[in-house]
Formats: sequence, C-alpha cells, structure tokens
Amino acid sequence: MAAQELARWTRFAAKGGVGRCTATVDCVAREIGDLMFLKDDEITVLMQLPESGYYLGFCEGVVGRFSGTDVKFHGKLKRPIMAKRGS
Repeated sequence: MAAQELARWTRFAAKGGVGRCTATVDCVAREIGDLMFLKDDEITVLMQLPESGYYLGFCEGVVGRFSGTDVKFHGKLKRPIMAKRGS
C-alpha cells in the first residue's frame, strides 16, 4: 500500500471508520495485506471488501484485510460517505 493511501486510511480510522469490532481469536497474517491481531484487540472497520465476508481494518497502526468470522462487530456498520475534497 502506498504511503499516501495508508495515511488516508489512518486518518479515516481516527474518525472511527464505518464501525468497530473485537477480535474473537488470534489471527496471524497469511498473505501480504492481511491484518494480524490478537484475541480481544479492537479493530476499526474501514470498509467491506468485494470478497464475501472480508473487511479492511485498522489495528495497532496497521491496515489490512480480515475475515468477519474472526471478530464480533459492535452493531451495524455505517455506510461510507464519499465526499469530494476541495483543493
């Protein structure tokens, strides 16, 4: 992930993303781009990915994808709002 894209996701995570969840199991990253976390870690959900059941999340300063089966969501996820930024 490019530095500029990572910075954008990090800012979005600081604003709460589209929701939050708690890890129910330890999860080791198996591929590049996977999110690694430990049981009971808090994850900020950034978006739902096109792959069924997978999400992009932020945990401990890292952005990566994770399976929804490994976490417990804190309520319903918000719909992302696409806003145009002024120059």
